[in-house]
Amino acid sequence: MQSNNYPRARQVLKSLIGGVDPVTGCDLPKDSILNRVDVIRALLSSVDAIEQVTARAARRALLPDGVGQPWTEEEERRLTEAFSNGDAVSDIAGAHKRTIRAIEARLQRLGLITFEQRTTSNAFMGEPPKDES
Repeated sequence: MQSNNYPRARQVLKSLIGGVDPVTGCDLPKDSILNRVDVIRALLSSVDAIEQVTARAARRALLPDGVGQPWTEEEERRLTEAFSNGDAVSDIAGAHKRTIRAIEARLQRLGLITFEQRTTSNAFMGEPPKDES
């Protein structure tokens, strides 16, 4: 289903859940299959799924264009150079069209910062080592 159909699909499902014909606006017959508990639950699950997909798409639309793109050697070189020049991580992120989290993760991977120096966390890189002293 195309994302532009989601609002209408959600509206139709909500009408059916409420026992209303989405086209005519009239109440559905009390003996309708749509009044069965398992059908109502399935419809509610469908509404929830649409809302999750819509929310995910809205969050994704706010991310920079470079999110999820592989790093090239050239991009890593430019990142290293900008960081070595003292450019702010937020400025570097803007220039690379990536998130601050992605920039810090790559800087950590390149050995230019430690986990403790990061302002963001990265579940993929693990927690910082525990001090055993």
